[in-house]
Amino acid sequence: MIDTIPQLPPADIFKTASRQFRADVLRGLNAPRKVLPCKYFYDELGSALFERITELEEYYPTRTELGIMERYAAEMAGLLGPSCLLIEYGSGSSVKTRLLLNHLRDPAGYIPVDVSGEHLRCSARALNREYPAFEVLPLCADFTRPLALPVCQKPAGRRVVYFPGSTLGNFTPAEATALLRQTAVLCGRDGGLLLGVDLRKDPSVLEAAYNDRRGVTAAFNRNILVRINRELGANFDLNQFAHQALYDDAHGRIEMHLVSLCDQVVRVSGVPFFFSTGESIHTENSYKYSLSALADLAAASGFSVERIWTDARRYFSMAYLTLASRGDVGFPVF
Repeated sequence: MIDTIPQLPPADIFKTASRQFRADVLRGLNAPRKVLPCKYFYDELGSALFERITELEEYYPTRTELGIMERYAAEMAGLLGPSCLLIEYGSGSSVKTRLLLNHLRDPAGYIPVDVSGEHLRCSARALNREYPAFEVLPLCADFTRPLALPVCQKPAGRRVVYFPGSTLGNFTPAEATALLRQTAVLCGRDGGLLLGVDLRKDPSVLEAAYNDRRGVTAAFNRNILVRINRELGANFDLNQFAHQALYDDAHGRIEMHLVSLCDQVVRVSGVPFFFSTGESIHTENSYKYSLSALADLAAASGFSVERIWTDARRYFSMAYLTLASRGDVGFPVF
């Protein structure tokens, strides 16, 4: 039984992350079209707000994916095989992960990776109590960068990355390809990737999911300004920025913006930035895929699609990718 949770990165790593946050914010606000990296949504409050979003009536992805996991988790675990080391990108509360862990055969360990340190620590403690038979080794890190994984006591038969949710959609196609190529290196030759992908559908369904009636998504979007005010000494007035989420059919993506409601000057770390009325900060993309586009992305990243599971409406998909080339043979969809 594992009695303790491994320590999260030391203070100097957090200082480095703080410097990177400042550099990314200043660079993004100085761009011709202002932008902020969506990974910075997920401080402690942002993570909590996102958990609330997943419970909203309009937000179909989480409950749809959960239904897929409830139905097919045992089959997925069988494909992952015995003694696998499960590495999860953006673990959050790990609700869906439990369905997978319950069916894994003699896993070597579980490494949840998340940028929200306190949220990760709390989730890892709970999982450590629930699954005492194997190690839970939380890693506070940005999974878009190469990861130095903690060492498990038990040798792993293979590494499998679990990337649930629709987070891959936050990356442009080029960025998604780069991330999956990096993941291929992390997994190694015999590794695998269990990937959640949101599928293309009626734009009205998509836009409702990102414009909930309770305004939780709007609060989540504005929270990035709250974080910048708190951590970078900025003076954003939240009442002067409106949440906007629209579907861009040409790019196949939802775009989230924070739109300035007036001409204003905002200072961030002493640096002034002018906003004209109607000018926006682009805070997030959420690309939606067809099954053929997913297969193309996998191939471009060095993976092959071995199996895909979807819900009855084909709103969402879970895909199992491997690094073994199987040629142009197609893949079964369930």
